[in-house]
Amino acid sequence: QVQLVESGGGLVQAGGSLRLSCAASGRTFGRYAMGWFRQAPGKEREFVTASSWNGDYTAYADSVKGRFTIFRDNAKNTVYLQMNSLKPEDTAVYYCAATFSTRAYLSRREYDYWGQGTQVTVSS
Repeated sequence: QVQLVESGGGLVQAGGSLRLSCAASGRTFGRYAMGWFRQAPGKEREFVTASSWNGDYTAYADSVKGRFTIFRDNAKNTVYLQMNSLKPEDTAVYYCAATFSTRAYLSRREYDYWGQGTQVTVSS
């Protein structure tokens, strides 16, 4: 069982930056692939980025490629999402997710554990 707690959301102007954190419980965090997803009002939850268990493999949605970076510190049981050059269309609730696998997955159906989400609002 893994519990995930996101933090770092907030209100930022377009062009600004935020760093989200996702702290995980459990001793085997290093065995989990991690992902970030987001959900805007009235829309389905969508893939943002994912990392393999050791961070060697990462994947990004086209909409965030070059602006967002996922990285993890397995010693701290934490995965991060660095978001730069934010746009109003990035406004959403951001969720981190975990699955017991070495691979990184793009589909939300592959993830077994989810955080409660953190709100990111980008003003124009």
